[in-house]
Amino acid sequence: MLMPSIFGESLFDEMFRFPYGMRYVSKPSASAEKSAGVPAFMKTDVKEAENGYEVAIDLPGYTKEDVKAELKDGYLTITATRNSEQEQTDEKTKYIRRERYTGQCSRTFYVGEEVTQEDIKASFKDGILYLGIPKKDKKAVEEPKYIPIEG
Repeated sequence: MLMPSIFGESLFDEMFRFPYGMRYVSKPSASAEKSAGVPAFMKTDVKEAENGYEVAIDLPGYTKEDVKAELKDGYLTITATRNSEQEQTDEKTKYIRRERYTGQCSRTFYVGEEVTQEDIKASFKDGILYLGIPKKDKKAVEEPKYIPIEG
């Protein structure tokens, strides 16, 4: 059954609105996440291992070609782009409503300036981007050596 867009994300969002917001009752809807500033895409898990970090980023519906990873000045930026214009449709097809995201989303993580592009291992399987980021020791900051002054 098609619902008019006046009902928002779901017909029941308006019908069962909790006075203090849905965050006290259940998981917030995508529109609530957007208004709260919580990223609706690229949900990420970060695990610390003995020699590095294991990162898993959910990218459902994306292909490996849609995802780019860039390392610059110690910041790792993951960008995923989806373009709906690439979809093949005939002239008889008309969308009533489209809820799938098209556009670009990205996340940035600080990994340290010691980490190089060759150190990071990435793989993409079943809509999940897996990253292996090693722990690197920060360059030791040399403490200043003062010359004693007699007087």
